This record gives sequence, C-alpha cells and structure tokens, in this order.
Amino acid sequence: MDKIMSKLEKVLMPMAEKIGQNKLLIAIRDGFLVSSPLLIVGSIFLLIANFPIPGWDEFWAQFFGADWAAKMTHPVNATFEVMTLLAVLGIGYSYAKQIGADPIASAAVALVAFFILTPFKIPFTPEGTKTAYEVTGIPLGWMGSKGMFVGMITAITSVKLFAAITNKGWVIKMPDGVPPTVSKSFAALIPSAVVMVTYFIINSLVELTPYGNIHEFVYLFLQMPLLALGNSLGAMTIAYIFLHLFWFFGINGSSVVGAVYNPILKILSAENLEAFKSCLEIPNIITGQFQDMFATFGGAGSTLSLLIAMVLICKSKRIKSLGKLSMLPGIFGINEPMIFGLPIMLNPILLIPFVLVPTVNIIITYFCMSAGLVPLTNGVQLPWTTPIIFSGFLTTGWQGAVLQVILLVIGVFMYIPFIKMLDNQYLREEEQQQTESIDDDDISFDDLVL
Repeated sequence: MDKIMSKLEKVLMPMAEKIGQNKLLIAIRDGFLVSSPLLIVGSIFLLIANFPIPGWDEFWAQFFGADWAAKMTHPVNATFEVMTLLAVLGIGYSYAKQIGADPIASAAVALVAFFILTPFKIPFTPEGTKTAYEVTGIPLGWMGSKGMFVGMITAITSVKLFAAITNKGWVIKMPDGVPPTVSKSFAALIPSAVVMVTYFIINSLVELTPYGNIHEFVYLFLQMPLLALGNSLGAMTIAYIFLHLFWFFGINGSSVVGAVYNPILKILSAENLEAFKSCLEIPNIITGQFQDMFATFGGAGSTLSLLIAMVLICKSKRIKSLGKLSMLPGIFGINEPMIFGLPIMLNPILLIPFVLVPTVNIIITYFCMSAGLVPLTNGVQLPWTTPIIFSGFLTTGWQGAVLQVILLVIGVFMYIPFIKMLDNQYLREEEQQQTESIDDDDISFDDLVL
C-alpha cells in the first residue's frame, strides 16, 4: 500500500503543481467567478417563474396577470444570454493580473476584440410572412453558451498581445504632472490599436471562408467535439477519480480538475437551461448540476454518508466528537474538518470509499437519467451549498430528491466497514492513552530521591 501511495504521490503532486500554477487555467477559473453570483440570482428568478408545483402559475396569475412568468424571465435573459460577455470581461481582467498588465484596460480590449470577431447580423422573419431577412443587431446566440469558447480564446490571446506590445514599450508616454488616469489612457492607445487591427484582419480572413465567421468555425470543430467528450460517463468518472486522488494528498482537487472541466460543464448546463426555458427536450445528462447535486453529498468523497456512519456506529470519542461538530457544515457541503481532522488525507483506510462512493453515485445517476427514471437537470444554477433533497427537487423534481436519498444511504453502507476499522484503531489508541495515564498516577518508591 505504501508503494502504491508513493507512486501516486510522485505522479499527482507535480501534475497538481503545474495545473495550480498555470496562469491560463487560473485566469479561466477566476474569470468565471465574476458571472457565478449573477447566474445564481438569475436562476432564482427562473425557479420562481417555473416552480415545479402543479397550479403554481395559475395561483400567481390571479394576482400579477397571465404574463407574470414572462416578466420574471427578464433577469434570466440579462444574465444567461450574455454569459460569454461576462466571461470575457472576467477572464481578461484575471489574466491581465496574472501577467502584470493593466486589468481594466485589458478587460476592455478583450471585450472589443470579441465584438470584432462577432457578426452583427441576426435572422428576422416578419410576422405573417415566411421569408427570413438578415438585419443588423447583436446576435444573442453567440453572447450565450454557444460563443463561450471563442470568448475564452479571444480573452486570453487579446490580453496576451496587449501585454506584449505594452512590455515592448510601444506606448505613448505623457510628461510628469499628468494625472495617472490620463497617462494610463494614452499608454493603452497603441497596444489597443494593434489588438483591434489584428482581430479585424483575422475576422476579414475568416469571412472569406465558407464558415463566414470564427464563431461557426470554432463551434463546429472545437466546442461541439469537446462538449460531446465532456458529456460522457467516462469523462465524468475519470475526472472525479483524479479529483479525489488530489484531495487524498491534501490538494484541492475541485480547483485543479475544475480549472479544466468546469468550463465544459458550464456550457452543458447553459444548453439545458435554454431548452428548459423554451419547453424543449433537455439535451445533456452531464452538467454542472449533475456534478454538484448528485456526485457528492457533503463535499468531496460524498462525506455526508461518512458523517452519518460515524454518528451511528462509531464508539471512539475522537470520531463521535468530530462527527457531531462536522454535521452542520457537512449538510451544506463543507467537509474540510473531515478531510484534515479525521483525517481522510493520507489515510489509506478511507482511500477506497473516498474515491469509490462518488464514482458509484455518478454511475447510478447517469443510468437513472439515461433510462428516464429521473429527469435531466434543468440547468438552473444553485449555490453549491444547497442541501440535499432541496437541490435534487429544484434541479430535476421529486425524482431527483428521492435518488439523492437512495444514493446517500448506499454511501453510508459503503463507508461503514472502513470507518469501523478506523474506529477500532482509535479505540485502541484511546484505551492505551487511558492506561498510560493511570500508570503515570501510580506512586513508586523508585520515584523518591534521597
């Protein structure tokens, strides 16, 4: 066992260090955090408008009119349909901070570069006709999830170019005494011009191809294949095995694996939300909600099941005390007290269930959803701290809440043999400490000094 752990540590530690220090992945991870609170608030409005209770719409319509639900979707559209714009701003700002560039100017340049690559044409069919026309306007289709990969690529490359031109000294320097804000404005002039001209040339060249714009090209040849790969049981399972192996060695696996996988999950969730809003068939099984609400309960390792097992069957004071103290945080998905206090980290006894329980949750949930026993997640963004049962009900309906309870119970029984072994070990240690304490209290003539 020690040899296996040593080999895993040699492989995982360098990998985690490289990923954790990668400026691109850090920028993407932190950039998405800009939009997360806005998307959660937008999801709350969507939930209110489409709460899964019979007669909900009719009840509120008698007070606020028949179109009350349509009005509630305005905040939803104002967040989800421009999520790529929020990501471009956030990633541009974050990446600029990583490489030492001006964050505000970089974020603005990234947004402009994205708009240069975006076709300002939208199809329009006048009422009463069947003829479609192209009119000038902002295409919201590319502002939402469909344009996410172009947004991420543009934010990174445009800020990188902006910083490179600035570092070469190709800037307008103002004399001393000029206010700093004015100096920064003029300093960004030439780098901004280079970025805009570069992306104008790129867009002009792509327009000569059969695709017409870079959005179509990236969506067909990059985004769709990656989404198809990410929306698979194999990809989700492998990602979660690595995530929990990182946690086992004390590395925040959610940050390491999430930096690569979460952008794909966000896009899949947004596609489900769009179908849910339009009352269409929901397309994706694997989403951010699938990950957050069904793979793990109580945090990495699905440790809410472990907590219940600890409270029910363990006898050692150490485990029972920790279980009681960790129960409330565990209900809301916070399990650092368990990871580092039990501990789970570097504890070979708990390694197997810590990795196996979330994997079983993923496999069972996937097949339940693919078989139609549980509806697919609706894409509504909930805080990751939303407790079990509530989260399942709000993202899939009562079937999801029932499945969560079943998975929680299965996890308890899977953890019991392993936590029982650890409990016996801690009981022996406590008995030994108690014996040593009694022995220390005995009076012996050997202790006398004459």
